[in-house]
Amino acid sequence: MKVRAFTLDLDDTLWPIWPVIERAEVELHGWLQRHAPRTAAMFDVPGLRQLRDAVTAEFPEQAHDFSWLRQRAIEQALAAAGDAPALALPAFQHFFHWRQQVVLFDDAAAALSALSARGPILALTNGNADLHAVGLDRFFVGILSARAFGRGKPHTDFFHAGCSQLGVPPAEVLHIGDDWRLDIEGAHHAGQPSAWVHRGHTAARPADTPIRPWFEGATLAALVSALEAAS
Repeated sequence: MKVRAFTLDLDDTLWPIWPVIERAEVELHGWLQRHAPRTAAMFDVPGLRQLRDAVTAEFPEQAHDFSWLRQRAIEQALAAAGDAPALALPAFQHFFHWRQQVVLFDDAAAALSALSARGPILALTNGNADLHAVGLDRFFVGILSARAFGRGKPHTDFFHAGCSQLGVPPAEVLHIGDDWRLDIEGAHHAGQPSAWVHRGHTAARPADTPIRPWFEGATLAALVSALEAAS
């Protein structure tokens, strides 16, 4: 396999995402207690999450834009409680700040350094992480998000857009991610080789799948070792 570049998933590949979201939701509720107390009284943290899920169901055409969904849910909560709708933007900005306060997996920084030395890395994400805010932009040549593109993984055109941004054919771009359906199946159908990094929290490989990733393992460090051995 000839690898000239990489596309790389972010959430749950470089850092665990749910502790980040849970903390950001708590911080959002604290902000509402200070600035929109009626909303905070009407919606606790689980209530705000349920409202966000309801907005996702109401607007399936916006499923690719987590930021839009979150801010819309905040707007609906404010309206329901009778607080000022203009508070939705600063409330979301507060949430978004905390959404970027990630804690990397232990092997992530060293792996990013090793991978970036082998070829350009493009972040390919369905989420709304900000590489500059999380302090990792130095390892990447850019980011392609579902929010910017209009839809995300596992759509083939999303993967192809990432390869086009890199200027490298799909067959020579290794996609690295944790989610079997979004990352591994998506890359396979786009003609990209894949590396499945599953750290014990991901769904199992479907028993009947014919798809075989180039690499399968529990850490990015093991992937780097596999690439070095294949060189």
